[in-house]
Amino acid sequence: MYEVAIIKSFSAAHLLAEIGGKCEELHGHNFKVEVAVGAGELNEEGILIDFRLVKKWLKEILGRMDHQHLNDLPFFAGINPSSENIARHVYREMQKQAKDSDVKVLRVKVWESESAAVTYIGD
Repeated sequence: MYEVAIIKSFSAAHLLAEIGGKCEELHGHNFKVEVAVGAGELNEEGILIDFRLVKKWLKEILGRMDHQHLNDLPFFAGINPSSENIARHVYREMQKQAKDSDVKVLRVKVWESESAAVTYIGD
């Protein structure tokens, strides 16, 4: 199995309802997101996938969240825009982007700080 990983960042604000503590207040993060895609075989050029394509996909997805109040976005309606839910959202959106390629989205990791991260691995 070959794996390609891309890391990009975005900044956003959110609040997490009913979890207690300061996170229930509006606050922001400089999120870092790592996406890994993979497949068992390389293409005819001898690569898994062009890094530029995976970067483009991730940039489009994160662009819809960058400098936004995440609670106001339709894809987080009715759920806390936690790092866990951000990771799942990015994973699902990346799956849509990758559907016509020969790679599968393996995992998405979201850091909300240098020392706190979550990983989402497929449904």
